Amino acid sequence: MSLLFPYWPSLVGGMLIGLSVALLLLANGRIAGISGITAHLLRRPDAGTAWRAVFILGLLAGPILFTTLAGHAPVVRIRASIPVLLAAGLLVGFGTRLGSGCTSGHGVAGLARLSPRSIAAVATFVFCAMLTVFVARHVLGGVS
Repeated sequence: MSLLFPYWPSLVGGMLIGLSVALLLLANGRIAGISGITAHLLRRPDAGTAWRAVFILGLLAGPILFTTLAGHAPVVRIRASIPVLLAAGLLVGFGTRLGSGCTSGHGVAGLARLSPRSIAAVATFVFCAMLTVFVARHVLGGVS
């Protein structure tokens, strides 16, 4: 058994994300920013509705495919309370709108294209994540 064996799901998952981003860009000329794709699905249907719906359905099918192939559901451990999760979700949504995109659009597609705007956005994401962890652990006393 290789040393990478425990990490193969993450490795394969990352490769599939990269492949899907590249294929969407090459086939449709579109950036795989999940927040933008989802936001457009919530508007009036247009010519781009079909591919956006298929893309989101593909994301939702991932855990089902994993469960089928692995023989068990993915293990997910969430230790935060419901109010913390709701607040986090709202903050992520606010940050996505403020940053004109999410980590998938900026972090995967934007960085691969060396977009200056995406580089700045990802640097901001990383800084805010580090600040959040510091505040949660050292100011709020270990809130997860």
